[in-house]
Amino acid sequence: MTGDRMGLAEILAEAEDAAPMESLNVVARNLRDRFDAHAVSFLFADMIGQQVVRVGEETVTRADRHPEEIPLAGSVYDQVLRNQELVQGHGGGHGQRVLAPVTNRGDVIGILELTLPHVTGEVLDEVRGAAHALAYIIVTDRRFTDLYHWGRRTTPISLASEIQRHLLPSASSCEAAQFVLATALVPADSVAGDTYDYSLDRNTLNLSITDAMGHDVNAALMATLLVNASRSARRAGADLAEQAYQAHRALLDHGHHSFATGQLVRIALDGTGAQIVNAGHPWPLLLREGAVGELGLDVDLPFGMGMSVSVVYHVQSLDLRPGDRIVFYTDGMQDRRAETVDLPRLIRDTADDHPREVVRTLTAAVIDASGRRPEDDATVMCLDWRGSHLEGRRARAGADR
Repeated sequence: MTGDRMGLAEILAEAEDAAPMESLNVVARNLRDRFDAHAVSFLFADMIGQQVVRVGEETVTRADRHPEEIPLAGSVYDQVLRNQELVQGHGGGHGQRVLAPVTNRGDVIGILELTLPHVTGEVLDEVRGAAHALAYIIVTDRRFTDLYHWGRRTTPISLASEIQRHLLPSASSCEAAQFVLATALVPADSVAGDTYDYSLDRNTLNLSITDAMGHDVNAALMATLLVNASRSARRAGADLAEQAYQAHRALLDHGHHSFATGQLVRIALDGTGAQIVNAGHPWPLLLREGAVGELGLDVDLPFGMGMSVSVVYHVQSLDLRPGDRIVFYTDGMQDRRAETVDLPRLIRDTADDHPREVVRTLTAAVIDASGRRPEDDATVMCLDWRGSHLEGRRARAGADR
């Protein structure tokens, strides 16, 4: 083991000098040179939280060989992802096997795995630092290579699903001092047009969830209209009512008589208020002080419904208190195959879990109930509101989980 200690800045700099698909190898070489590490690999968490996919020290592609896929349920990898803590164990006669979570701002990317001949507290801290660096490297480099996209795919992806996936934020979870957000989308066999979106600025958290009617590419195209119309209006500084109206007009003008349900949400991070527009969408579920109930909302027309350009969308106040958990979802979470899934009970049962685990539990229940072949997209967003008085992302224990 060398005496050199390469810090976060140096690892990032070396990774930047390498080709995007080689950045994993940069971290592996660094750990090997400093600590005699071997069997260094990275495991991607798949899109729906059911498996991890291993990428070894040498970059591979699907043309080279099929990557190793490992079921998460009951595995040590599941333990690492759930608890977001480093785990070590016997390395098969070659030292200690170490697994470290690779997570960026609450978004679980995967796990760094390696075997070390000598383990000390200082070495483990260095491994944590390397995993932290790897998270930033992957977030940066996945813009330039498909490696980090196919690594998350454990089932074939249709054209419609490809369109749908690229509409979604690149991170499925986000954490800040005031909130924790986790999201998941389980596509149907024939994609049915679900999307979710979020954006965080200096003063506001913006959320949306939509469900375009139809199937396959047509539904994905309608979803494209919806998301981009509302994003364009939001980025131009429009209020919620105008964002909703622009989504409505996009479907009227280009949607070929399609329509969509949805909700748009705006939350002031200073705690001064939260607002919502409800365009014919299922009511969210609220967990407050151990009890779960529907958030009763006034209902406006779905986007694109009818031929009227004079539709008005009403902005409603959302009663949001510190400690609240709100679960937004599409009707695919309760379609006829999934109607036996008791969402309120599952939300109560997971009250102490991180929102990431909540959405995993809910979507897993829907997948199981539908015989692993949902007839409709199932989308869920879980928001924990902590309140506006906290400072820094680590203000509450578990913020890095």
